[in-house]
Amino acid sequence: MTAFSLGTFGFPEIHADGRPIKLNLRKGLALLVYLAEAKGTVARDVMATLLWPETARETSLARLRRLLHRVELTLGQPVFETDRTSLRWSPEVELKIDSHQFESACDRGAFEAACRIYRGDFLAGFSPEDSSEFDDWAFFRREALRGRLVHALERLVQDKNAAGDHVAATLHAGHLVELDPLSEVYGRHLIRSLLLAGDRSAAERHHAALTQRLRDELGVAPEAETEAIMSPAAAALRDAVPATRYVKGSGVHLAYQTYGSGPLDILVMPGFVSHVERAWENPASRTFLASLMKLGRLIVFDRRGIGLSDRVGSAPGIDVTAEDIGTVLRAVDSRRVVLFGASECGPACIKFAVDDDSRVAGLILFGALAKGCWSEDYPHALRASQYDAWSKHLIAQWGGPVGIEAFAPSLANDPQARAWWAGLLRAASSPGGISAVLEAFRDADVRHLLPQIAVPTLVLHRRDDKAVRIAAGRDIASRIAGAEFVELDGNDHWFFAGDQQPVLAAIKRFTEALPREGRSRR
Repeated sequence: MTAFSLGTFGFPEIHADGRPIKLNLRKGLALLVYLAEAKGTVARDVMATLLWPETARETSLARLRRLLHRVELTLGQPVFETDRTSLRWSPEVELKIDSHQFESACDRGAFEAACRIYRGDFLAGFSPEDSSEFDDWAFFRREALRGRLVHALERLVQDKNAAGDHVAATLHAGHLVELDPLSEVYGRHLIRSLLLAGDRSAAERHHAALTQRLRDELGVAPEAETEAIMSPAAAALRDAVPATRYVKGSGVHLAYQTYGSGPLDILVMPGFVSHVERAWENPASRTFLASLMKLGRLIVFDRRGIGLSDRVGSAPGIDVTAEDIGTVLRAVDSRRVVLFGASECGPACIKFAVDDDSRVAGLILFGALAKGCWSEDYPHALRASQYDAWSKHLIAQWGGPVGIEAFAPSLANDPQARAWWAGLLRAASSPGGISAVLEAFRDADVRHLLPQIAVPTLVLHRRDDKAVRIAAGRDIASRIAGAEFVELDGNDHWFFAGDQQPVLAAIKRFTEALPREGRSRR
């Protein structure tokens, strides 16, 4: 039996026993790639709709039958296993596809091997004629793979610099800059690596080029850290940011940071996206996190599939995220923690507080919901149709500062904040990846857990929150015995946006009132 290989990074290519095969059928190539990506059976109706979305069902199914025959004639042997309703690559065929090899290398932590496999964006420049459904599928797959590449490169820059191989770190950082020339974070990765490698002149050239791009393309000046990166003071500023570490749990590497010390730990989970390093790049976010350090040891981490943690094929649901919280807390030897769960991360913190209340000294929920979407007995969230429309808008505009007007009205007109948010979104996830995360939250419901919470709880919510109605916060507090509800002025959904002082003051009062042993009330 012939061994086939499919190249999908760039224009698709097919080889048989190492020899290239010329398949002059764009829809045939699309068929082969989609079936290989599916890793199993695909319904004929699904395949026909992908390739001929505007064609009547019977006509598209007839075209699919003819296409299957023509592809097998070109390949010189049967490669499909079919029945009346479905088809797939034959299990008798030895098939390798580079996108799967790339993901496998990422899963193993073999990031250098993964980057060698990634020769260009998935199906770049390829589109079967009049197949909008296939093009949409390819777009989301392309973005997911690109996100994994960015994650791999960031890990390599970090690991190579830590190992003293600054020349290799420079090469990987340069690749990051090529992928996102307007990212100040990636630009600083490159400049720092060059400085560590001793090439100051190249670092100065890249610093000047980054400054010019930001001014020409975004009309903004570089952030203070970018401006100061060439100065000796920049080293002290970099050292003030915690180092990123990794812990493995349930087969997934989770990125986390700790900073400070004290008898109390504060674990912060900011919402549906996060990036443990980029969170420090925004001045308001940095100020808020630094303020929390005065109350105890700060712990932050990226959920699986998000930020610098391993990208996975499924959405991190509430149960899984609660499990990841435990993994990180064990890694840092935390015995007494206050969980700070904002927005969509509130439910996972609730779940962990119920399941492991002996470890939890207190629970703080900010701008959180107990249920992802509307129901007759929960009118505080968007209806499912409204949520899906919002999700589609978010995904369609991914990579720009989408949603900032609702999440942080006070920062919506700040060019620096907009550029930071857009960059954080690109670094934290991809359109396809975040789509699964949003779907999982839409279906979440932890109302049944609220009466079981047996730890001191503080619920914070801004009165005119544009993203989550304050009624949702009141509802959570009403269902938790003894919970304190604090209504704050303002309309920002992000806890670090707007006036931070009332938020920090409430947190300080709450943590100082906690029992020293941090035991549950029950």
